[in-house]
Amino acid sequence: MPRATNKPASRARRKKVLKKAKGYFGNKSRLFRYAKDAVDRGEKFAYRDRRKKKSEMRQLWIVRINAACRANGINYSRFMSGLRVAGIEMNRKTLSELAIHDSIAFEALVQQVKDAAPAEKAA
Repeated sequence: MPRATNKPASRARRKKVLKKAKGYFGNKSRLFRYAKDAVDRGEKFAYRDRRKKKSEMRQLWIVRINAACRANGINYSRFMSGLRVAGIEMNRKTLSELAIHDSIAFEALVQQVKDAAPAEKAA
């Protein structure tokens, strides 16, 4: 009796991996043995970087806010603490978008923070 190998399922598994490896360079896109390793490695990085992306975006927002603040004569940490004192609750993503696309509104925020700062020193 011949050995049963379940060839359709095996072929489907291999085709799935080779489909994911499309666009890879050289043997990694053509041969299952190499494609499997490349796809595993790529998926590992994709998993890690989906989480890393969140912290990288937050860092980018902070850099943008800091640059806009310094252009208006205040640094990032004083600006953020001033927002809390003034009772303004805005997240960093929104502040970053304001700094890029609506500089007039951002300047108004900075002015509110500067006005709230003397009250902070008196307290």
